[in-house]
Amino acid sequence: MRYVIIGAGAVGGTIGVLLGEAGRDVTLVARGAHLDAIRRRGLTLRTPDRAVTWRGPATGGPGPEPLPADTVLVLTVKSQHTWAALDAWADAPVVGGGTAGQRLPLFTAQNGVANEPTALRLFAHVHPVCVWLPATHLDPGVVIASGHPYPGMLHLGRYPAGADEIDTAVAADLTAAGFLAPVRDDVMRWKYGKLLNNLGNGVQALLGGDLPGWLLDQVRAEGVAVLAAAGIAHPAEDEERAERGDRVGTRSVDGQPRSGSSTWQSLTRAAGSTEADHLNGEIVLLGRRHGVPTPANTAVQVAVRRLAQERLPAGTFPLAELIDLVERAE
Repeated sequence: MRYVIIGAGAVGGTIGVLLGEAGRDVTLVARGAHLDAIRRRGLTLRTPDRAVTWRGPATGGPGPEPLPADTVLVLTVKSQHTWAALDAWADAPVVGGGTAGQRLPLFTAQNGVANEPTALRLFAHVHPVCVWLPATHLDPGVVIASGHPYPGMLHLGRYPAGADEIDTAVAADLTAAGFLAPVRDDVMRWKYGKLLNNLGNGVQALLGGDLPGWLLDQVRAEGVAVLAAAGIAHPAEDEERAERGDRVGTRSVDGQPRSGSSTWQSLTRAAGSTEADHLNGEIVLLGRRHGVPTPANTAVQVAVRRLAQERLPAGTFPLAELIDLVERAE
């Protein structure tokens, strides 16, 4: 199979480089200075043990030539960029007829749970991926993967449920590349569990290092409450811990610990947007649908949006102001 990694940032860059190093056919999709750097000098992946530079095809989008019929699309852009990426690739022609949206499998290796129903509007074959992969992308042409001893755990399946031979084949390639890649019929259940864990991303992005435990507990408690009200299943924390064990911990790279979450990275790069609307915002959405108050998640979403839009640095939101936002949202 040939892999097209749509979004060669922290997650996509790690997956793409390690698949390429394992001998798989990989094309990276990136944009701006990051794409220019990959084309000039390759994509360097730094891990706790080594550094490797991948040099191969990189593009900004679909080309004029039809995609081979054995292509697997792996969507790794942030959730706020999902629709633009889907729109760009859905109508790409495929050798033998038809389009990518009609014929090719699309693996959504992204945080949040909104990407899969969005993708199903344009792609007939959607495969969710629950991503446990601690990685960082701040500088063009460089990705830092902090996971150890395995770089990441990637649960695979079909949307809305089930699994098929494509999942098994992709899991085999990911395993050969060094990942843990369990195939599960209930992969969305795992993605909802990961969503609960990601609710603290916005808190860390807003406040930096010294995080109030009560706020982390509250954003998660609200998430658990709205999922219960919506009748949505998710693994318990002890089930997740048993699943990962100590196989996807983090270690320093080049003497530096991992800096922060994907939300923190977006603010640090002054990207102008973050995933918060699809993480904390997902809980806010469900809370409004089912009559469950979500003041902490509402406050975090509002505050992260403010920092992103004003392009203010991560870790600079005043705690007192955040507490005021929570109290006013109650």
